[in-house]
Amino acid sequence: MSVQFIDEFDKVARMVNDIAREKGWWDKERNDGEAIALMHSELSEALEAMRKDLMSEKIQGYTGVEEELADVIIRIMDFAVGRNLDVSRAIIEKIEFNKGRERMHGGKRF
Repeated sequence: MSVQFIDEFDKVARMVNDIAREKGWWDKERNDGEAIALMHSELSEALEAMRKDLMSEKIQGYTGVEEELADVIIRIMDFAVGRNLDVSRAIIEKIEFNKGRERMHGGKRF
C-alpha cells in the first residue's frame, strides 16, 4: 500500500511540476516563503467556500472546498518536486507516527 501510494504520488507530483514549468511558474527563481503563502491562501479560499457553501466555478460537479483543497495539494506537489522534498514518504512516516499518538494528542482541545 505505502509503496504504491509513494509511486503514484511522486508520478502525479512530477506531472504537476511539469505543467507548472510549462506555464511559466518556474521561469524565475521561486521564493519559498511566497510558495508557502500561496498554499496557505488556497486553504483560506477553501474556508471561504465552506462558509458560503459555494460550488466550484472551474470544475463542474465539485464543491468550492474540494477544488481549493485540490489546489493546496497541487501547490504542495509542485513545491516538493521543485525543491526535491520527499513529501510522499514523509506522509507515510507521519501516518505511522500518528498511529502511536495518544487520543487527541494527550488532551488537546483542537
